Amino acid sequence: MNKTSNLVKASFFLALGIIIPYIFHLAGIGGSILLPMHIPVLLCGFLLGTRYGLIVGFITPFLNSLLTGMPPIYPMALAMAFELATYGAISGYTYKSKHLNVYLSLIIAMLAGRAVYGIVNYILLATKGEEFLFKAFLVSSFVKPIWGIIIQIAIIPFIVKMLEKNKEPANLNG
Repeated sequence: MNKTSNLVKASFFLALGIIIPYIFHLAGIGGSILLPMHIPVLLCGFLLGTRYGLIVGFITPFLNSLLTGMPPIYPMALAMAFELATYGAISGYTYKSKHLNVYLSLIIAMLAGRAVYGIVNYILLATKGEEFLFKAFLVSSFVKPIWGIIIQIAIIPFIVKMLEKNKEPANLNG
């Protein structure tokens, strides 16, 4: 029952990871600024753990690309798949397995995901014979999306705590 429940919840986070960015794009709000795809993946990791966070994080950018055309498969969706997989896995691991507090887990996941994003972009650019500009990486990972980072730090811990507080215990007597 727990596996089925977690699979349904993971599917819900995957759907949110497609719907929320689509709504942002329809409204003309840049996804690279507010990072709407990141929030469902991070929540999935926090609430369902490492495995589900990793899988949902990896699949979400590809499904978005296939269904909406955004982000482009290469190189953006490919790099984002590794970035978001890292977010989901690390948030789940640090919070669920290592029992770090939600803020510390979130910061670690966000930094690790951005580091992986930079490494993957470096590899993708190097294979095409293009130059990786570290300054451009810093701007695109930390400066341009500052509002998305602030939103994540503000709402994700609140949502995680709220959902955990309202979790009902299983009724074993019928």
